[in-house]
Amino acid sequence: QVQLVESGGGLVQAGGALRLSCAASGRTFGSYAMGWFRQAPGKEREWVAAISWNGGSTYYADTVKGRFTISRDNAKNTVYLQMNSLKPEHTAVYYCAGALREGFKEYEYDYWGQGTQVTVSS
Repeated sequence: QVQLVESGGGLVQAGGALRLSCAASGRTFGSYAMGWFRQAPGKEREWVAAISWNGGSTYYADTVKGRFTISRDNAKNTVYLQMNSLKPEHTAVYYCAGALREGFKEYEYDYWGQGTQVTVSS
């Protein structure tokens, strides 16, 4: 079993940057693909990015491509989401999730963190 804890969220001005981290417990972290999702107020949770177990493949939603970067450090059991040039519409609770293979849907992920709030002010 894998437990996930996100950190790095906060309040940032538009145009700023944040790096989210997701620390995983368990020796099998390196076997899992990881993803980031977000849920804005009043909206459904949506997929943001995914990375393969070894970091060799990454995938992005069109809305964040070129602005967000997902990466991982299996030695540290951590996955990251670097978010640049943030806009108010990026305000959401961001969740990391783990799956046996990278996917784009919530049901494809088995493990979830509790989320971290990102607020972008205009």
